[in-house]
Amino acid sequence: MNSPDALHGYHVHIYYNDETRPTAEKLRDTLAAEFGVQVGRNAGIAGPHPVPQVQVIFRKEAFQRVVPWLMLNREGLDILVHPLSDNEYIDHTDWALWLGTPIALKVETLPHGPYPAALLPAA
Repeated sequence: MNSPDALHGYHVHIYYNDETRPTAEKLRDTLAAEFGVQVGRNAGIAGPHPVPQVQVIFRKEAFQRVVPWLMLNREGLDILVHPLSDNEYIDHTDWALWLGTPIALKVETLPHGPYPAALLPAA
């Protein structure tokens, strides 16, 4: 059995297009100001994300505050929330939580292994 205690934290990917980019950036900045999440360096089309996105990273203890707030304040944007375990592929597939409409990710690009340290919450 898998334990949430083994997780390193979470990522939020807020997807946008040219029209909704300011809304996505404002949502990201509000998360950083209100919840102390880290703004990720992974932005735009990157990794398995075929649609432009902004990323935030947070510790597992913040999940119960961050995710319910996002549910109520996502401004109509599609959002992926996924855990940071030691398997990027499973995190983006089996363990993914979608707010809005899921995006077809390029999951074939994801390793079945751990994340680079730069993608984990800072100590």
